[in-house]
Amino acid sequence: MATVGRALLILALAVAAYGIFASIYGARSGRPDWVVSGRRAVYAIAALVTGAFAILEVAFLRSDFTFATVAAHSSTTTPTFYRAAAAWSSQEGSLLLWLWLLSLWASLVLFLTRRTLRRVAPYATAVLLGFAAFFTGLLVFLETPFGLSAVVPLEGNGLNPLLRHPSMTIHPPMLYSGYTLFAIPFAFAVGALITRQVGAADWIRSTRRFALAAWFFLGIGILLGARWSYAELGWGGYWAWDPVENASLLPWLTGTAFLHSLMLQEKRGMLKIWNVSLVLATGILAVLGTFLVRSGILDSIHAFGASTLGVPFVILIGLLVASSIGLVVWRREALRSENKLDSPLSREAIFLANNLVLVAMAFIVFWGTFWPLIAEAITGTRRALGPPWFDRYTVPLAIVLVLLSGIGPVIAWRRATPSNARRNFLVPGLVALGAGALLAAFGAADKPLALAMFVCGAFVVGSVGQEFWRGVGVRRAMTGQGPLGALVSLVARNRRRYGGYLVHVGMAVLFIGVAASTAFNAARDIRMAPGQSVRVGGYDFTYVKPTSAISTTSSGELEKISFGAVVDVRRDGTKITTLRPERGYFPSLDGEGLGAIGRFFEGEATSEIGLKAGMRRDLWTAMTPDIRGLLPTIREGDRVFKAAGGKLSPEVQARALGAALTGLVNRYVTDPPPATFRIITSPLVTWIWLGAIVVFIGALIAMWPGGDAARRRVRAGYAARVAQDLAREDLARV
Repeated sequence: MATVGRALLILALAVAAYGIFASIYGARSGRPDWVVSGRRAVYAIAALVTGAFAILEVAFLRSDFTFATVAAHSSTTTPTFYRAAAAWSSQEGSLLLWLWLLSLWASLVLFLTRRTLRRVAPYATAVLLGFAAFFTGLLVFLETPFGLSAVVPLEGNGLNPLLRHPSMTIHPPMLYSGYTLFAIPFAFAVGALITRQVGAADWIRSTRRFALAAWFFLGIGILLGARWSYAELGWGGYWAWDPVENASLLPWLTGTAFLHSLMLQEKRGMLKIWNVSLVLATGILAVLGTFLVRSGILDSIHAFGASTLGVPFVILIGLLVASSIGLVVWRREALRSENKLDSPLSREAIFLANNLVLVAMAFIVFWGTFWPLIAEAITGTRRALGPPWFDRYTVPLAIVLVLLSGIGPVIAWRRATPSNARRNFLVPGLVALGAGALLAAFGAADKPLALAMFVCGAFVVGSVGQEFWRGVGVRRAMTGQGPLGALVSLVARNRRRYGGYLVHVGMAVLFIGVAASTAFNAARDIRMAPGQSVRVGGYDFTYVKPTSAISTTSSGELEKISFGAVVDVRRDGTKITTLRPERGYFPSLDGEGLGAIGRFFEGEATSEIGLKAGMRRDLWTAMTPDIRGLLPTIREGDRVFKAAGGKLSPEVQARALGAALTGLVNRYVTDPPPATFRIITSPLVTWIWLGAIVVFIGALIAMWPGGDAARRRVRAGYAARVAQDLAREDLARV
């Protein structure tokens, strides 16, 4: 089957090359049959890559270790759920996932636009096929997922224990869906520039929903990664400004800017150069994010490590940057704005300011991420910038961004008059001032940046709440509906507007959670023996007793050894909760030189945190056991088993090994050494996840197609024609 999978990829590469030629030839020669053939090449690639991906998935599910990728990243002891996801834990499997998602999304958009955008679509098809050819070429020549094992092992290496978390099975498909979906507006922007269709709204309207879907999926991927980091890595945070984290944030920031400024081009014919530059930059940054994970040029816990893919990706990114700049310069005359900014006090000005802030944040993140390479090129020494540097510049910009997201929905288009501004900003302003005064009275004034974020977040909630209140009032007056019915019909009639409002509220809630959990958390690293206590953030944490366990798979094989703790949490003498952090030790499959017992403590180790989440505060702890006292016993056991090598039957040796390991874990409980704990009390962390849910609900509402949208457009067009005919008749009478 590996041969079949590789053959499918080779065939897909040939089809991609043909499709590029057919699409461009059909567009240049005016031959629609060739254009159709190029589009069908995308469908064919989707089918071929789907077959290849299915073969790889079946190999993982069956633990077929004749596939070198399966042997390196899975095992028979890996649970089925994680075996299915292990395909994209590898370099080559993740590239195949990228290609598969690209082919599916490209097929969908080309099918939906098959009767429209006849001039733009062929070039967009060629660009999408170019991406497909690049990734297929990597899979055929450099990182094949269908390589065979030189010697077929009886057991595979298994999935990295850090990836055995539900969010990490969903995180890569969400992230890659965002990356590949951003390739679609990129491709159509290139097509619009080549054909001088930059002023037409059709290509924007056709790809807007895909840009929003890309923003949606990429946002989900980023939040799932943050949740995994918070729950699995054991350092106590959810965002570390890691290079790979930053790489996913960059296209999300520029994509957010594009979705906002797009409205100015649709309504006022403004910012055409800016918009097309944003969409091209977003597509390039999506490829850059894929490159960073695979090149090994920057250190990251999320990266695959050094590989041979750096040079091809650099060439691709260089080509994309050069061609994008060339196209924009070439069509600069056609990209002139039809209107100018009427007033700095207008919705257009706020949208422009919003864009500038988002792009400034993207530039700061880009500069800080690549600073090690910049510093090395200038000074010869690689130096990384830590979280304090990023926070120094991004936090003030985030506060301004939240404030603008509250002003935008209520300020007037073109020019805001004093009376209009007073009417729209009075209630949100009072809500913000009231919230600020209340929070300052409770001590928030000690953290001025956090207080500013709380005030701006309250302003957003007040302004959006006011818009919903007014809209519901109007609907009730017009239809006589109840409040709930009026709300539902209000949102249903203008999904894009009110879905966007919900996104603003969700982002405000999310940023409030970030500000509170960052500014007002209390953290401490402490070494404690059973019975000892420590006070952190007004809570008393007591190390009650140690725990230990040997976990086995369904087939009875040892999976990991865990050492943990029972931690009692009280406040003012009242018990709040019991936390059970632990650290799991997975055996190394490379047993040579490690010893029969020692190998169980030399593999991967993971932290399972103890967490009590709440609306007001999270109580979080991780622990690191001190196993140095067990090392003499482990070494003695290794010596004994080595001396007995070949003298005991496998069954007797397995029983003896089990008894030795059981004795070790029991000894840890009966004679427990002190353990090192990281204890954190962090307020409003739950608001981050709740805010994200609100954001994604709003995005779904904005993306959801209106069932009667087409009919409304037809009725509007018919009404316009009738009005024109009546006007002509009136003129004829005159």
